[in-house]
Amino acid sequence: MAAKKPSETSAAREPNTTREPGKPVMAVTAEAAPGRARGRSTERGVRHHARALALQGLYGWLVGGGDADRIGTQLLTQEQIAKVDVPFFREILGGTIGAAEELRSQFSDLVDRPVAMLSPVEHALLLMGAYEFRFRLEIPYRVTINEAIELAKSFGGTDGFRYVNGVLDKLATRLRPNEVRDR
Repeated sequence: MAAKKPSETSAAREPNTTREPGKPVMAVTAEAAPGRARGRSTERGVRHHARALALQGLYGWLVGGGDADRIGTQLLTQEQIAKVDVPFFREILGGTIGAAEELRSQFSDLVDRPVAMLSPVEHALLLMGAYEFRFRLEIPYRVTINEAIELAKSFGGTDGFRYVNGVLDKLATRLRPNEVRDR
């Protein structure tokens, strides 16, 4: 008798399950979580791509100016739409541009040079991080910092990720003191 392949077992056909401490196991299926056919890892992936695309839009805005809606429309090709959380992308891009002056004022005293002297990638990441700290309280501050670090490693200068990490860590202490204290 031939052994069954893992893909043929009943466990492989069962929906993904998640367990939170103190709660029963819950199935995560496409029906139970529309837009999240494969659970949290897919959600993280589309959010990561949304942040990467928003970073590109903010970079373009910082270098050349423009309108958030126009920039967003230019960046969202059919291929990109399938990879990103579009409402999250539009909120991060438009919200960051709309609140840029307020957000800069939150971190300008935490940087070691005038904000105008920051690289556009570092500047954009600090703006995005400040936006998430300020307006997306459901996103843990550590997630925001880790995403910014990963994007800085991909798009920024050699040690830009260290700089972004340091500034956002200080900013988290200022904007989310209870969350940082309780870590």
